[in-house]
Amino acid sequence: MNYSLIDIGANLAHDSFDDDRDEIMQRAADAGITRIIVTGSSDDSNVKAAALAESKPGVLYSTAGVHPHHATDFSDESDALIRGLAKKGVVVAVGECGLDYFRNFSPREAQLDAFRRQLDIAKDCGLPVFLHQRDAHDDFVEVLEPALPKLSRAVAHCFTGEGESLHEYLAMGLYIGITGWICDERRGRHLHDIIGVIPDDQLLLETDAPYLLPRTIRPKPASRRNEPAYLTEVLKTVAKARGQSVDHVAHITTRNAVRFFNLPES
Repeated sequence: MNYSLIDIGANLAHDSFDDDRDEIMQRAADAGITRIIVTGSSDDSNVKAAALAESKPGVLYSTAGVHPHHATDFSDESDALIRGLAKKGVVVAVGECGLDYFRNFSPREAQLDAFRRQLDIAKDCGLPVFLHQRDAHDDFVEVLEPALPKLSRAVAHCFTGEGESLHEYLAMGLYIGITGWICDERRGRHLHDIIGVIPDDQLLLETDAPYLLPRTIRPKPASRRNEPAYLTEVLKTVAKARGQSVDHVAHITTRNAVRFFNLPES
């Protein structure tokens, strides 16, 4: 089938792609992934992601933000860097930002402060936010909800939660990003039962490469490294779980990504 998919979250600035990034992008194009949003998650990766996007105009775009794992590194310089990058046409969202109490690589107060400051940047710049939340639902909602009226749009990136949190995010107007987690028969089975409640106009697809290699790929790849070409596996699994055609899910998620990130119509 001929797809025209958009991977809304791939960490292409990750050093695991340094040796074969061009080949990875060619495989993605061959698989029908026409555009990729490169995730920024730290000062260094934000600069690298934007440079990658500028090197492949019309194909790569990027985000700029500080992941909660790196919240202790968030500084006035980080704030200024994100604001500066946000003026570039290739930077289409603020983030990845949010809260992660599962690992707590940064103290919670540092995470909360960095999250609030990045929401302020998004408000000031008029860009949507690319959100991360793990085991921090209550604090996440408490910080995000008051900010939403002044934010253009927001996506719950890599949603892996339960039905209750999904309903709450949808009621808040969040878009929902689904990754290869749904392809994991051990951890992602519950998503099959709830993904159907996501309205057609709030669903987005992503790989989160190099992480979350879909476990449904046959034959299994020799490497555990995920890449954007495997977005088609997420697409097929999501379509089956929603009881919709692959073509329909490809169409709506591409349309949603264009609208969410304010991309040019292809």
